[in-house]
Amino acid sequence: MKSKLTKKEIFKSVLSFFFGMVIFGAVLFATLTFTQKGNIFAYIGQNVSNIVTVAVTIAAMSAITFTYFWFENKSVLSKCSRIFEIFILFSISAVISAAVGIYVHPVARPGSFVAMMLIMLFRRRDAIFLNTIYAIMMLVIDRYANSALLDMVYVSYAGFLSTFCSGIVAIFLFKNIKTRIGSVLAAFTLLLPVLIINAAILLPNTTELTYFYILTDYLLYSVLDCLFSVLLFFLLLPIFEVIFKHLTPFRLRELTSENAKIIKLLKTNALGTYNHSVVVAQLAESCAAAIGEDPELARAAGYYHDVGKIKNPEMFSENQGDINIHQQLTPELSVDIIRSHTRDGAKLIKKNHLPDFLADVAVEHHGTLPIKYFYAKALKMSDGELRMGSYSYNGPTPTTKIAAIIMIADASEAATRSLSDRSPENVEALVKSLIEERMNLDQFADCDITMRELSIIAMTVVTQLTGVYHSRVQYPKLTVSNKKR
Repeated sequence: MKSKLTKKEIFKSVLSFFFGMVIFGAVLFATLTFTQKGNIFAYIGQNVSNIVTVAVTIAAMSAITFTYFWFENKSVLSKCSRIFEIFILFSISAVISAAVGIYVHPVARPGSFVAMMLIMLFRRRDAIFLNTIYAIMMLVIDRYANSALLDMVYVSYAGFLSTFCSGIVAIFLFKNIKTRIGSVLAAFTLLLPVLIINAAILLPNTTELTYFYILTDYLLYSVLDCLFSVLLFFLLLPIFEVIFKHLTPFRLRELTSENAKIIKLLKTNALGTYNHSVVVAQLAESCAAAIGEDPELARAAGYYHDVGKIKNPEMFSENQGDINIHQQLTPELSVDIIRSHTRDGAKLIKKNHLPDFLADVAVEHHGTLPIKYFYAKALKMSDGELRMGSYSYNGPTPTTKIAAIIMIADASEAATRSLSDRSPENVEALVKSLIEERMNLDQFADCDITMRELSIIAMTVVTQLTGVYHSRVQYPKLTVSNKKR
């Protein structure tokens, strides 16, 4: 998370908030124009003060939102796309709510849709705050700009409380949702606060309390509220995932599927690297879970950390047969080819419009480590000393805990393959020596990983690797035929 913004980033964030606010206001005005069906100028003339109130509210809520992110999460302000994402989401929800309110019923508006989206796209604290801001803005819009509800104050308050309360419930429920069917089941849970709020506000404010009213305005439209929310969630979340490059649990599972484009390329062109990446992904997933990081994110990073090897698969030992091409090359050329796979991987990931996090891990997972094999080979061919930096990866070093996990898992898996004796003791000694070497070379200086977490990662890697490369019982050399049965 960023702790400080540059002057350029501050200027861009202020400008983005201003344009986002203008876009949201323009969308509301266009929606208002549509709902008035040609009487917009007469409506504006009669409700100037109300429209000014709505405009001032939007400006004030935008300023409060900017202030919140300034103190709580500057990472959002550092990216203009994140700011526009908020206003685009608010605008889409406002338009859909207006349409549902006109053509179905105001109570059926998808109140928890925004909260469902927010928890998948932002941190929990940010989602709670933004859901509150959205609920307040919708209340003001209903009270001052929605002509259909000007005489139905209780519906406006019911909508506000329903949006706020069901949104909070959705945020805490959907944070741990990992499957689409889980989202559907969670949506039914949201029906409870919606029903309670509508019962508390709508039923006492009707003069015609009949079974038909209870069944339609109270029960049926409350169900439609939750149903529309989850349907919109399923429809729009994939679009936001692709456009704004989010790594939601659903997106992560798609990216780690064997049908994912880059994974298929890796499996086809560099099978050895693919098998290595599968094991690294398993190690990273277990390590991330052990230290409280996102295991599915770590798993995806493990799958994509070596995709740069697709460019020259035969140059890497896991994809080579009996012929080692590097025997015919100079150490300098070999080093250039080997270390380029980190940059090639990042370029391939960005070219396919995948999230930047995966590209960052791909380029960071070797840090600035020396490529010792070719450095030693160059020393033998040289009369004097050589600069180790010329035979090292270009970096940068890991900037996240997951990138550090991938660095450790990648090296540990590759080194364990070369052990003749893969006993737990030997594997443990190897893994600890690899971590110690990287600590001595300051590879973890740019990520906030602790010694305790490194110890947990080491023991987790050892446990997993001894499970993968465990010893087997020696089978007897015995030929069995059908005649002996």
